[in-house]
Amino acid sequence: MTVDDARALDTADPLAFARQRFLVPDGIIYLDGNSLGALPAAAPDALARTISDQWGNDLIASWNKHRWIDAPSRIAGKLAPIVGARPDELLIADSTSICLFKLLAAAVRARPGRSTILTEAGNFPTDLYVAQGVTKLWPHLTLRAVATDEIVSAIDEDTAVVTLTHVNYRSGRRHDMAAINAAAREGGALNLWDLSHSAGAIAVDLEAAGCDLAVGCGYKYLNGGPGAPAFVFVARDLQGTLETPVPGWMGHADPFAFVADYAPAAGMLQWLTGTPSILALAALDAGIDTFAGIAMADVEAKGAELTQSFLDEVEKRCGDQVWLSSPRDPAMRGSQVSFAHPQGFAVMQALIDRGIVGDFRAPDLMRFGFAPLYNSYSDAVGAAEGLTNVLATRAWDQPRFRERRKVT
Repeated sequence: MTVDDARALDTADPLAFARQRFLVPDGIIYLDGNSLGALPAAAPDALARTISDQWGNDLIASWNKHRWIDAPSRIAGKLAPIVGARPDELLIADSTSICLFKLLAAAVRARPGRSTILTEAGNFPTDLYVAQGVTKLWPHLTLRAVATDEIVSAIDEDTAVVTLTHVNYRSGRRHDMAAINAAAREGGALNLWDLSHSAGAIAVDLEAAGCDLAVGCGYKYLNGGPGAPAFVFVARDLQGTLETPVPGWMGHADPFAFVADYAPAAGMLQWLTGTPSILALAALDAGIDTFAGIAMADVEAKGAELTQSFLDEVEKRCGDQVWLSSPRDPAMRGSQVSFAHPQGFAVMQALIDRGIVGDFRAPDLMRFGFAPLYNSYSDAVGAAEGLTNVLATRAWDQPRFRERRKVT
């Protein structure tokens, strides 16, 4: 594909208008939305209004006057169609790790007599750390991590919960959510999904897939800003049986009664603990609004085309120097492509120096995450051209690129 071909596709792209909803710096090909989404154009004004007009003018009255108190539920309602859930099954709260702990602890308590948390070897490290922490609270619990292709066969009568990341953070490989959920349910186990690398990038349908529980972050493809609040999903039929392990005043049935004993709020509100971060919620609200009027099926379709275009161009131009680490079938991956190179860190630093921003995961993976709302076909071709040039000229072979620095 030539640059002119890519520009023609950009012109015909039915989602091209969505790019105007973001403030992507000129001259930057930004392919790191799977780590931090781009800045929504509406976010600065939304934050300014929240700070000056609401906090500044109305002070504490803003909790009611500007509906701060309802923000975790109200914003969750906007998220619902993005992840295929009903609004009353979602809540914005805490960080992904805290949400995961809450649901994982609640799940094992709901399956007494079972002693195994089942996960994937190579799952996102924080998810593994959280699960390890839960096992330390109940001495009978163990964490079992198996190979990807062994997950279904590993579910047995001792499995309390199967917890997985929907799209692998390294390879971009996508699990068959519906099949794993069906196997877990047949085995009497609960399922718990981390949607951090899929929500906002591919068409997730929690209801149709038979999901019990899920969490996800707000700062990647949902464009909620650095450290944005996470979200928690509990299927409606489980909301009366699961109990939060971290009760707090905002999750109380009558929070302003200030009574000594805890009584959980009805529905999803019990999963609130402390006071929500209103400024962070304002930014996330702007991020989720970037999806307004857009079908997730169209987002996924464009993401598949972008990643496939990039993959094809890289392999055509410099495929003898890098190795594909993602599934070749777009239906089996999320909206990212990973290539390996022995000097992957230095190559990525050289690309970033040229305004092509991806990221690196040790020991040798270069990740390129495509956000369909603001990435273009020209981005895919331009990134492939840049990678080819960096490799052909050995531009990466400089001390300033080879020196390992702390990167996120």
